[in-house]
Amino acid sequence: MPFPATHPLLAEALDARGYADPTPVQAAVLAPGNEGRDLLVSAQTGSGKTVAFGLALASTLIGASPVLVPAMAPRALVVAPTRELALQVARELTWLYERTGARIVTCVGGMDPRRERRALEAGADIVVGTPGRLRDHIERRALDLSELACAVLDEADEMLDLGFREDLTFILESAPAERRTLLFSATIPPQIAGLARDHQRDAVRIDTIARNAPHADIAYQAIRVSPREIELAVVNVLRRVEARAAIVFCATREQVRHLHANLVERGFAAVALSGELSQAERSNALQSLRDGRARVCVATDVAARGIDLAHLDLVIHADLPNDREALLHRSGRTGRAGRKGICVLVVPVNRRRKAEALIQGARIDVVWSGPPTIEEIRAEDEARFLADPLIVEEAGEDERETARRLLETRSPEEVAAALVRLWRARLPAPEDVTDPGERPVRRGRDERELERARDKGPFEGRGRDAREPREPREARERVPMAWFTLSVGRQQNADPKWLLPLICRIGGIDRGVVGPIRIFPQETRFGIAVDAADAFAKSALGGNDENVTIARAEGAPGPRQDVDGDGPRRGGFGKGGFAGKGGFAGKGGFAGKSGGGFGKGGFGKPAPRGKATGGKGTGGNDGFRKAGPGGGKPFQAKARHAEG
Repeated sequence: MPFPATHPLLAEALDARGYADPTPVQAAVLAPGNEGRDLLVSAQTGSGKTVAFGLALASTLIGASPVLVPAMAPRALVVAPTRELALQVARELTWLYERTGARIVTCVGGMDPRRERRALEAGADIVVGTPGRLRDHIERRALDLSELACAVLDEADEMLDLGFREDLTFILESAPAERRTLLFSATIPPQIAGLARDHQRDAVRIDTIARNAPHADIAYQAIRVSPREIELAVVNVLRRVEARAAIVFCATREQVRHLHANLVERGFAAVALSGELSQAERSNALQSLRDGRARVCVATDVAARGIDLAHLDLVIHADLPNDREALLHRSGRTGRAGRKGICVLVVPVNRRRKAEALIQGARIDVVWSGPPTIEEIRAEDEARFLADPLIVEEAGEDERETARRLLETRSPEEVAAALVRLWRARLPAPEDVTDPGERPVRRGRDERELERARDKGPFEGRGRDAREPREPREARERVPMAWFTLSVGRQQNADPKWLLPLICRIGGIDRGVVGPIRIFPQETRFGIAVDAADAFAKSALGGNDENVTIARAEGAPGPRQDVDGDGPRRGGFGKGGFAGKGGFAGKGGFAGKSGGGFGKGGFGKPAPRGKATGGKGTGGNDGFRKAGPGGGKPFQAKARHAEG
């Protein structure tokens, strides 16, 4: 039986969960001589510390008794900085103590306090909560700490950073002085040492962080990009690394909204986390990540605190963190509990020196490269396709019968090509991103000011619309074009910003062969280079999963009545996709998932037609629309602010 040093009931729970050997922090808290002692523990997120302090509590709660004896008041209290972390801790302790019959109650901000009060009145052995809500229950005399035997402060450094010092002091002073106190923190700065000195008695110091090799299970990569192509690089990283779950960090709420909307437009099943979300929206977003309906989370540092996803394979820094601690804390969300992870820093060439300073300060090994190319992504796609169970598993008899009928009317090459098209149709199109080279090129002042003017916008010109200058429209329109129609127009809030990815995805083409996009009230007309038109028509005219219809047009369109697309531009999505649906009718999600992230239009409701919104819907309620025939007030630039 694993963990022989712990109580038999907990050992059975660990064995059922497949725990064979303790992690370093778990072994340390169970070491001889630490039973019943106050502990000051340095442990990184993902090191198994929740199970560690759960095991440490057993000697106080159960002792040598064969079962846990119910108490009149809580015997253990766990304080965590965020509601997400508190709920995660409660889930871990629930399965660990399931066989003991322990009653575990959560008290966190954003939940119904009356329900929590009723649960406390019904009896609790272990209470898990956030500082503010716990203090509120204590002051209202709903939470009685008179019999508390052990208090645990989880991620104490985060709680102090968030300004909970006064609440923590109040909570600890409300408990008996002879209680046991376990303090867990990723770092032990002076304020944590002071907290331990004030509220612990002869604490045992445990340090399980390897100072010379932080995050040994994380492969670090740094990708140099042009400042105008950060978003495109993020798209290609997500396409190259097909992670079960990924998190992309941005500096501000506005950048989160902008990047999230662009990812959803391109077909990724993505959710956004920022401080403006309600608790219900936040919970829905996290649940969609846990159950696989969404695979990408775009978040700020503050909004992501306390998130614990078991299968987070990829972390992307779309904005560089402010310091080495933030870099390590962000990155440490992957590569946990012995699993491997990938961390990618997207480094604009004008911020390379800052990136190098962060890397040096964090003492991590980083591989530098340019952004993933379309060819590299296609090669990865092909390898994944050939290894897919769809290909390698043996077909059933009914499937073989269908295959035989297909081969009676189609050649093997045609059938195989159709299979490849079906595979590619569910994947977002990779972007053509340039490698700016090893070192930034010094430019004159006029050129830098021109770039800044061109880059203004919610993500500082990081979208496709702020790329290098293109050849004049007249020159592009001289390229022979075959014209097609699309069954959405201005009245459905059509916009080249999401029309271009849609056209490329349906037709299986790159954006380079798409010509002008002209939006009319009830339809959109667009050109495809003649040499690519037949292949496009073969893919696009036979039906699709996007709830739109594409047909050949009779000649070029008449005088332009709306903006000439020529590729995405800065502008909004109004009601989210078209006809008010999230994503593209909930189809075309990343790796076969719902394009809206939640399958039902994501967060929130669509805004009324004709209004711009910075709302929370995954279907595109986040865009900033320009004034024009489609309605909406012009976007007014505001000073950028970091979320706090």
